[in-house]
Amino acid sequence: MNDSIHLAAADVLALCDAQRKCARTSWLRERWLAGELRIVPGADDMRPPLAPGRPARPLLVAPSALRSRKPSTPEGHAALVHAIAHIEFNAINLALDCVARFRSFPQQFHDGWLQVAAEEAHHFTLLRDRLRRLGYDYGDFPAHDGLWEMARRTADDALARMALVPRVLEARGLDATPLIMDRLRRIGDADTIAILDIILRDEIGHVALGDRWFRALCAERGLEPEATYLALMGDFDAPWPQPPLHETARLKAGFSPGEIARLARGRRG
Repeated sequence: MNDSIHLAAADVLALCDAQRKCARTSWLRERWLAGELRIVPGADDMRPPLAPGRPARPLLVAPSALRSRKPSTPEGHAALVHAIAHIEFNAINLALDCVARFRSFPQQFHDGWLQVAAEEAHHFTLLRDRLRRLGYDYGDFPAHDGLWEMARRTADDALARMALVPRVLEARGLDATPLIMDRLRRIGDADTIAILDIILRDEIGHVALGDRWFRALCAERGLEPEATYLALMGDFDAPWPQPPLHETARLKAGFSPGEIARLARGRRG
């Protein structure tokens, strides 16, 4: 039996059915924790494909083609929940890709990203169940592929991946979640707010994991982390955080007060 954690993660990454992917992600972590899988460094040709398995729906479109998601209408309410579910589905793939791709990292790296994958699968399942109670399902609305596009662009460099996926794209979720919760509070959607409470708590840890490995890689390469972060954002034309920043969550996730202040000033600050 092949006991490579990387090949096993690549197999789960390739699954298209969302429910099966979630179940196998949890199973993968259980096998790892039971000691049934191990780190097996290998050649580049063992790296996973850059196209993860995904269902035929949702239809992927440019972000500009997506309509405004106003929760004041039943369809807009469901579209907002669907958008968050789509982010969580992509986050499962992103975490699995880290395990499958970056094979030279130690056990703690794989421990961390397997936990992230399992938590993202849990988030997606909660949101999909909520969406179904609203009369819809995952795939009923179009979505965009921005998270995975950055994964493609950072596939060859773990430093760039840790900087630009957890510390840029996922950190933007820390800022956005309280605002979304306020919108849902205005329509009395306590059930979705309870799910977002779980997601926000876990996502602080996910961003913190990326921060920890980003700073470790900077130290290994003799780079100053915060200057390197800003340089990578410019090199990759990464999206700048939108105010207001969730300072408390960002501090817990590893951002320094000075770094938060610089990001709050905007790209030209």
